[in-house]
Amino acid sequence: MSKTIILSNDAPKPVGPYNQAVRTGNLVFCAGQIALDPATGKFSAFDITGQTNQIMKNIAAVLSEAGCKMEDIVKATVFLKDMNDFTRMNEAYSAYFNNETAPARSTVQVARLPLDALVEIEVVAQTT
Repeated sequence: MSKTIILSNDAPKPVGPYNQAVRTGNLVFCAGQIALDPATGKFSAFDITGQTNQIMKNIAAVLSEAGCKMEDIVKATVFLKDMNDFTRMNEAYSAYFNNETAPARSTVQVARLPLDALVEIEVVAQTT
């Protein structure tokens, strides 16, 4: 199976040896996103709600470049700096999905995230 690299100008550029997303077969694997504004490369917010919203916008931009929508996400993994932020992250995250068709999801607390972000989210989507 071949793989196709996905890069969107409307999402932050990779800062290391990885790509925003890779498509293989009918799956799109998106790299973890933190709340960087694609225009500035800096954090767009410093609270969990604002960071979650920016991340979801970044994910939507990458998926759009791959020909997918948020509804095409089948699995999400959320990495939180502090599990006490779970409720507020979940409120922001849930605005991007219909409860009946929301993806499977795991949420874990981690010791540290890139650039000391509060949250990082990665997703896998299915193309049609």
